Amino acid sequence: MKIRPLQDRVVVKLEKNEAKTAGGIIIPDTAQEKTQAGTVTAIGPGTEKEPVTVKIGDKVMYDKYAGTQIKIDGEEHLVLKMADIIAVVE
Repeated sequence: MKIRPLQDRVVVKLEKNEAKTAGGIIIPDTAQEKTQAGTVTAIGPGTEKEPVTVKIGDKVMYDKYAGTQIKIDGEEHLVLKMADIIAVVE
């Protein structure tokens, strides 16, 4: 499936959290905190008020409860507004 975001929206592939601690304890998905970083996989054209300032492949951080979660080819993604992205990780 291919997603083409509209306006100032950005599609971000979520990073997977480690499911095991250094000591070997397995942490279930329900106990893990929601990730707040991912890689941009698609961008919209932007608007005059809110241009898109990231590019495909950028690793970004975003607000904790931002976006709409979707599955693309079995992998978790978020559709975010550009304003919800708080940093580009370099």
